[in-house]
Amino acid sequence: MSKELDADQVAGNGLLDRRVFLRQGGGIIGAVGAAVGLAGYSRPVEAETLVVPEWTKKPGALFEPYTQPSKYETKVARGPIPPSPYNGIGPGSVRAPLQHLEGMITPNGVHYERSHNGVPDIDPAGHRLLIHGLVKKPLVFTLDALSRYPMTSRISFVECAGNSGGMYAEKPAEGTAQSLHGLVSCAEWTGVPLAMLLEEAGVDPSAKWLVAEGADAAAMSRSVPIEKVMDDALVALYQNGERIRPANGYPMRLLLPGWQGNMNVKWLRRIKLLREPAQTKDETSKYSLLLKEGKVAQFHFPLDAKSVITKPSPGVNMTSPGLYEISGIAWSGNGKITKVEVSADGGKSWAEAALSGPVLSKAITRFRLPWRWSGGPAVLQSRAIDETGYVQPTREKLIGLRGSRSQYHCNLITSWGVAANGEVKHVYA
Repeated sequence: MSKELDADQVAGNGLLDRRVFLRQGGGIIGAVGAAVGLAGYSRPVEAETLVVPEWTKKPGALFEPYTQPSKYETKVARGPIPPSPYNGIGPGSVRAPLQHLEGMITPNGVHYERSHNGVPDIDPAGHRLLIHGLVKKPLVFTLDALSRYPMTSRISFVECAGNSGGMYAEKPAEGTAQSLHGLVSCAEWTGVPLAMLLEEAGVDPSAKWLVAEGADAAAMSRSVPIEKVMDDALVALYQNGERIRPANGYPMRLLLPGWQGNMNVKWLRRIKLLREPAQTKDETSKYSLLLKEGKVAQFHFPLDAKSVITKPSPGVNMTSPGLYEISGIAWSGNGKITKVEVSADGGKSWAEAALSGPVLSKAITRFRLPWRWSGGPAVLQSRAIDETGYVQPTREKLIGLRGSRSQYHCNLITSWGVAANGEVKHVYA
């Protein structure tokens, strides 16, 4: 083993300094390649590499009005899709393929979806947004009218409050990063600040809350404190530069950065200003935080710091001993992620990962760390720390606070067990 690599090990079971891949020149790459097999990922130049492939010998496809992913990228898809012939009727969800994505932005076509009675087919010309209740002047907006207002953009994650809920179970749930944690996505949302519209309507000083209602068949609705609305809420019209997809609220949705996903009401049609919460069915029958002593924290809105390793992870297995990059995502409804630490020995030792910029408040942050896998068993974990000092908790700590009967706001540390044959599974450490 190279002395240089030995010096770069910063935590147990082969975790290397986060700067290993950032060094200039071939010195470290040569040392790593010789010591741990990185050179085995490439091949010397051979005669066959200069053969002109078939796809270079003929003209390519013509232009398309709206392009689709390559036919070879079939793994990059939402799922699992329920097999029921009644799919789309009643509540349901499909998850983002976290283990097959990179960076911080989720493509529109694989953004996770949660609906309570299917996706409505809304004609934007007939859609209206009503603002009423405790206001001086009730207002109705068409999509065309909203499009004339000054817009702003926010890069923000949206996460279902029930994401990762299966992690409370007594035994480790089988699944991938997608099936266990895929009810989270991050996008650039563009629209009109809701505070601007409320100021135009004239908010009565007695109004402390509003209720937002969607145009879906479930009339999904949630109460929101007025302070959050005046801070950073948007009536979002665009997602990653194009009109919001139907599954994510077309033609408009509410965006409340960092708060429970269901509060970001899709297909937004009505906002009513109130003195107190509306106590709708969607905020009394579910989405409340069950505590250990049997009590319920009903209005616990922000989503605390959380992270998950996406590579390697179940379904994205190891192939042979050598150098790998551990990669994953972290996010917090409290603000920016300031640090992510990674362990390869089940939490006995930790190394700080590199954060890929830009690191934005209430957005997904990508983290990376070099790992020299020896070919032996390992338990990979990550823990996120946000700008408030909040540290992502262990499973033992979170269940100690809430018990195991909860299903919302699950942000405990995930453990991926790596077997000697390279297979990765969800385990409890």
